[in-house]
Amino acid sequence: MSDSSTVMFEKVAFIGLGLIGSSLARVIREKNLAKQIVASTRSVQTLLDAKQLGLIDVGYSNAAEAVQDADLIVLALPVQATQTVLKTIKSVLRADVIITDVGSTKANVVDAAHAVFGQNIPTGFIPGHPIAGSEHSGIHAGKVDLFAHHKVILTPLANSDQDALNKLITLWQAADAEVICMDVQQHDEVLAHTSHLPHLMAFNLVEQLANRKDNLDIFRYAAGGFRDFSRIAASDPQMWHDIFFANKRAILEAVTGFEQQLKQFKDVIERQDSQKLMGMLGHARAARQHFNHMLANNPLMEKQTVTQQFRILPGTQKFVGKFTVPGDKSVSHRSIMFGAIAEGTTHVTGFLEGEDALATLQAFRDMGVSIEGPKNGEVTVHGVGMHGLKAPVSALYMGNSGTSMRLLSGILSAQDFDTVMTGDPSLSKRPMERIAKPLRLMGAQIQTTGEKGTPPVSIRGKQILQGMHYDLPMASAQVKSGILLAGLWAQGETSVTEPEPTRDHTERMLRAFGYEVKTEGNKISLTGGGKLTGTRIQVPSDISSAAFFMVGAAITQDADITLEAVGINPTRTGVIEILKQMGADLSVENQRIAGGEPIADIRIRGTQTLKGIHIPEDQVPLAIDEFPALFIAAACAEGQTILTGAAELRVKESDRIQVMADGLKTLGIDCTPTADGIVINGKGKIGEWSTIFTGGEIESHHDHRIAMSFSMAGLRCAAPITIYGTETVATSFPTFTQLAQQAGLNLEAS
Repeated sequence: MSDSSTVMFEKVAFIGLGLIGSSLARVIREKNLAKQIVASTRSVQTLLDAKQLGLIDVGYSNAAEAVQDADLIVLALPVQATQTVLKTIKSVLRADVIITDVGSTKANVVDAAHAVFGQNIPTGFIPGHPIAGSEHSGIHAGKVDLFAHHKVILTPLANSDQDALNKLITLWQAADAEVICMDVQQHDEVLAHTSHLPHLMAFNLVEQLANRKDNLDIFRYAAGGFRDFSRIAASDPQMWHDIFFANKRAILEAVTGFEQQLKQFKDVIERQDSQKLMGMLGHARAARQHFNHMLANNPLMEKQTVTQQFRILPGTQKFVGKFTVPGDKSVSHRSIMFGAIAEGTTHVTGFLEGEDALATLQAFRDMGVSIEGPKNGEVTVHGVGMHGLKAPVSALYMGNSGTSMRLLSGILSAQDFDTVMTGDPSLSKRPMERIAKPLRLMGAQIQTTGEKGTPPVSIRGKQILQGMHYDLPMASAQVKSGILLAGLWAQGETSVTEPEPTRDHTERMLRAFGYEVKTEGNKISLTGGGKLTGTRIQVPSDISSAAFFMVGAAITQDADITLEAVGINPTRTGVIEILKQMGADLSVENQRIAGGEPIADIRIRGTQTLKGIHIPEDQVPLAIDEFPALFIAAACAEGQTILTGAAELRVKESDRIQVMADGLKTLGIDCTPTADGIVINGKGKIGEWSTIFTGGEIESHHDHRIAMSFSMAGLRCAAPITIYGTETVATSFPTFTQLAQQAGLNLEAS
């Protein structure tokens, strides 16, 4: 008898008890989820083994006897046998019974249920498919951890009972599986492409090679790739025979698609079309890396809890060194966008290989642009011209990148095809009407389909855009850029006036690609109908990434940090000016021009304590992304720091004013958030290097800049600081933890 406090079911009946069934029985037994477990199989020996292993209490040769009074029935048998078994047990089923299965196809299981029950399929009938297995089969191959960290797909029907579904979800979660719900047709189509087709290909390849006269040598000298791929051809032939027939329609469609794609590869190899082949291979490689990474780190797409965190310990002895931080994210985005719509080839060096910029790169690959790399920061974009983009086969996934979505809104509004852009949970909360509204004034058909004007963003193609003048209500480089990019295709002149200067990477890079852009004070204008010409772009190091190390050095005694080749675009240098006004020992050295952008080495030494200031509002747009880090500097300064005119901080990846205020208070800092800024009462004293922050737990709200800013607070902490939700740091600064540890920050990532 099980502990009743954990019991979910009175009686669980397994029909069939092979690898999957016996593994689930082990879970139920170990976790005390049922008072009684029984099974029915055609093999007397299997039932004897099951009792000896302690998996079941009673075994039956007759399925109807096994399921009497059962409140959960698990069909762990070949899918072709489903109809026969359901017909056998129909008359003895409890009215509230839950029936599920573990087969690899679902439509035929549902068809079997309809054949037996007609339109009165039990509401507890919910087909399922645990995507886990082994090269071994049978009851002795079962493992209690077989499903751990694997997916289980449930396919509830229109009449399925929600309580029954919830119970099954809880059951599989008890097996440490990740549960996903989808409809029957979607399941069979997805599995046809991702499981059934690869198995068919493996069987086909091994059969093909086995029929060669030199087959012994073929298998003797086969490389690791062949062994890895062909391994699945060792699976049970009878099982796959049944699956291939059971999911015939979807599998044949998948085979047809594979044949067409294979013919494309055959053709480009035959023609020795190097550029086309590199584009196809690069797209495939990048797509695998991109989507695997997104699925591994995206709680929206996989409905899993992100647990990555930083832990910073006190006792840092140094913060010194020369470092090259990653390439500028803003420039990286634009290098791909402009290179894609240019004529000719664009070569990019210093490209930021972070998730945000890679999302932009993937989007243009999905629209037919051949892109080589990135490899060691080098990317080659084979432009398709202003009218060469192609319709993507599905929605464009922008990850966490607001820049990608807002700038692409302008580009996509002028294309001949419809598009949808989606993003991760953070991006899905960010306002997109601020770009959608002006684009509509130009004639774009664009909708923000989320609540409160948030993503997804749907854009109708084949619209004729008209140039216009637009006064930005709030300084925003992203909105300005989106409008100007739409203006490339618009009739007549498009101009934007901004209330304060914002970063001008779009204007600079358009000129680098040979497109005329006029700047008159705060007014920027261009005329549609021109063309871009491929060029070379050197991406400077990102000043926003450098800002964390600048602040870290400024607040740490005897620190000495040099950041090499940092972009010092005049529209981005607010963080330098603000730190200088606060008294930081900061120098800008070795200034030069690279790729049309000014760069320099920045040296910061921690030789004196900072002082609080009222941050000039004209510096706010020039440091908008760096304020989370500057808040840490303000907490370490003597006196009060006041920020006003920064309402845009509330609509970034998080409400950065409130989130930073909450974190600062947790760490013992007196601060007051306001509608458009914050007041921070610093705890530092001139000439003293005491600890400033108490320890504590910080919720970053999956905002990369929040996470990295509070990491630097660890340089002056009295106790450990734990920061949750740090997985998004990779969106802009994939080497952050490595460089921070090299500099001397006592940071652990887990």
